[in-house]
Amino acid sequence: MVLKAEIHCHIEGAASPELVLEQARKYNVDVSDIIKDNAFVWRDFTGFLRCYDSASQLFRTAEDYALLAETYLLELARDDCIYSETFISTDHAIAVGIAPDDYIAGLAEGMRRAKDKTGIEARMIATGLRHGGPDAVVRAAKYVVANPHPLITGFGMGGEERMHHAEDFAPAFEIARDAGLGITTHAGELVGAASVRDSLDHIKPSRIGHGVRAIEDPNLVARLAEEQVVLECCPGSNISLKVFDDFQSHPFMALRAAGIPVTLNSDDPPHFHTSLAREYEIGAIEFGLSDAELTEITRTAIKSAFVDEETRTALLTRIG
Repeated sequence: MVLKAEIHCHIEGAASPELVLEQARKYNVDVSDIIKDNAFVWRDFTGFLRCYDSASQLFRTAEDYALLAETYLLELARDDCIYSETFISTDHAIAVGIAPDDYIAGLAEGMRRAKDKTGIEARMIATGLRHGGPDAVVRAAKYVVANPHPLITGFGMGGEERMHHAEDFAPAFEIARDAGLGITTHAGELVGAASVRDSLDHIKPSRIGHGVRAIEDPNLVARLAEEQVVLECCPGSNISLKVFDDFQSHPFMALRAAGIPVTLNSDDPPHFHTSLAREYEIGAIEFGLSDAELTEITRTAIKSAFVDEETRTALLTRIG
């Protein structure tokens, strides 16, 4: 048995088709345009975002979010995951009519329930939406800093990577960094190596979400290795979104061989027909990693987690 950890997953994107259908029945909403044969349906990244947004709009109360967090974490725990970090968005909460504090309280309650049942540790990474623009990301950072929660331990940015420049968002990340939050950002997924380089220069994260297209620039690969910036890799997602054609052409192993700390994560698992367990299977079957090597990847995730040192030590002790 390989114990697992996940540090890159969007909580709304973790809602299974079954759970979304339950929510659709609860609110009397037709979701036949986004779910067919018990699977999410989309064709490209824009369609994925539309599907994601439609599904996530069916979570409208604190209890809905408690149910979502608990359901996902219990699934992770069944697959031998001991630690989870999920991305949350107060902008999304506002858009669907939930007060951000209720949204966060609901997620925290779901995390508490799952921990009580299984022992799984969980934390939240607050995010700004890149396509909302720099002001929106500053607003998100200011909110979490002004309203601290013990389970919100990081700050990041998701959304449409092809919009704006990393430098535009530096002020938001400085607000979060000054408050002691861990820093990560999506880069090097839909946009090439320059996206990763610009993020390193201007946002200065300890981790990069995806980052896999850094492989296009040998100098950047060397820099990531030298600075030991952790990549939150999501191979299943990358193949589904056609960032790479197949696992044979995926750079996970090349990045790892270059000395970059890499991790395995599910991103938005049901949308990409994956799970954290499946990502570890990809590591074993497609990349040829042994159980010992997969355990080392889990250890990398825990070492880079946005968590207090006491909890980190306890988790590393569990891994052995």
